[in-house]
Amino acid sequence: MTDPLRRVAIVGSGNWGSTIAKIIGTNISKFNTFENEIRMYVYEEMVNGRKLTEIINQEHENIKYLPGHKFTPNVVAYADVIDAVKDADILLFILPHQFVERTCLAIKSHVKKTAFAVSFSKGFYVSKDKRVELLSTVISRLLEIPCYVLMGANIASEVAAGTFCEATVGSRNYEHGQLIKGLIQTDEFRLVIKPDTEVIEVLGALKNIVAVAAGLSDGLGFGDNTKAAVIRLGLKEMVKFCEEFFPGHHPQIFLESCGVADLVTTCYGGRNRKVAAEFVRSGKDIKTLEEEMLNGQKLQGPDAAAEVQEWLKQKGQTNKFPLFVAVHEICERRLEPKALIDALRYHPEFW
Repeated sequence: MTDPLRRVAIVGSGNWGSTIAKIIGTNISKFNTFENEIRMYVYEEMVNGRKLTEIINQEHENIKYLPGHKFTPNVVAYADVIDAVKDADILLFILPHQFVERTCLAIKSHVKKTAFAVSFSKGFYVSKDKRVELLSTVISRLLEIPCYVLMGANIASEVAAGTFCEATVGSRNYEHGQLIKGLIQTDEFRLVIKPDTEVIEVLGALKNIVAVAAGLSDGLGFGDNTKAAVIRLGLKEMVKFCEEFFPGHHPQIFLESCGVADLVTTCYGGRNRKVAAEFVRSGKDIKTLEEEMLNGQKLQGPDAAAEVQEWLKQKGQTNKFPLFVAVHEICERRLEPKALIDALRYHPEFW
């Protein structure tokens, strides 16, 4: 008797969620282990007078968040997240991290107990009582299923276009890790599986803070030397954060796609860098720039900086991470952008 086919659901349909849907839509037909239909939860909104779900299901394209890239017809948009995840064996969470908790609460009684999740979301969760958790921990706790992670140097538009790139999967379960790899890997999108799940996820969040710093440096008019210092000292703080709070990982994990590669890509090509540079040049606040520049997408770096600040305050460790702290204070307008240079100049690295 053959095993039943596994059903895949994608929770989220921004540019990264749509890119993964495009990949899986093609990949899934290569295997006899998955149901052909891929259900994708789409936050319903009107685009050019039509529902976005209607456009995706009729034209097989997310014209708002991933224009110019067609889905295979087996990618089906659902406006109701409960309908999207019903009977799913593999749930891919590709949401802005601000929406993870409420989504899990909405679906928790509709998720199969034998399912597992993969989080692509980058950030931390801060509860009302100021408790800070990893998003994979929140997903696993609320849904009572295992949750793995996928992070890497992945600008969605480039991945969708088929330019070569790589990513890191964090999983200690061999079978599930291989299922994730088979589902997502292509000739142009290569995956490496590593067991350091927590550190892989943390790096995905921290690099966005450093990318904001890189954008602030650009906005202040500094050159590549200064940005290199931002990246190096930012990486030092990323490594220190992981060593301090998530010990026991393999030191080579920082050389994977989720580490230095993701950091470099985001500091040169990501939305956090772009918005932070404009924050300095225009004098507008982060929220306004997010609305003006990101076409409905969410910015992750400033929120991650606030979440890390809360974490460090609880641990009494803010003085050890001056770059992270400076980014948060600048984004909150408690410091001028030029204070970033003082955070570099007087960094503990030089003591």
